[in-house]
Amino acid sequence: MKIYRIHRRQKLALPIQQAWTFFSSPHNLNAITPDFFHVTVTSKVPERIYSGLMISYVMTAVAGIPMAWLSEISHCDEPKRFVYEQRIGPFKFWSHEVCLTSLDNGVVLEDIVFYVMPFGWFGRLLNKFLIANKLDRIFKVRHDYLKARWDLAG
Repeated sequence: MKIYRIHRRQKLALPIQQAWTFFSSPHNLNAITPDFFHVTVTSKVPERIYSGLMISYVMTAVAGIPMAWLSEISHCDEPKRFVYEQRIGPFKFWSHEVCLTSLDNGVVLEDIVFYVMPFGWFGRLLNKFLIANKLDRIFKVRHDYLKARWDLAG
């Protein structure tokens, strides 16, 4: 079994509470992702997330095929960190940790993702030729959107 890891780090010029409010809301996903990746939240989401919260979505990311996704907020330490993990979805395993660290003039945003593809050797090939590139594009668009909106040079 191959475990893949994505790590991204970006400095943003906004206060930590504003960053928390933005990143902890699944309703902001479509604003920070490419057009090929569309998310529809299908469950009610409270104003504040919490450990144990289950959120259901329909995601369209590969060939326009809608996929059900159920995630759980497995850890929540407002306003510093939350982890959401896939409970039902296309991956064999998916965990995405979002960390916010205060700076004098903004925050550092860190995304740490671990994932495992299904389907053994075929899943590894699928990752190599399709999924890894899609995920890289998603995080690149996210980076560019955040840079244009809240860039903190340095």
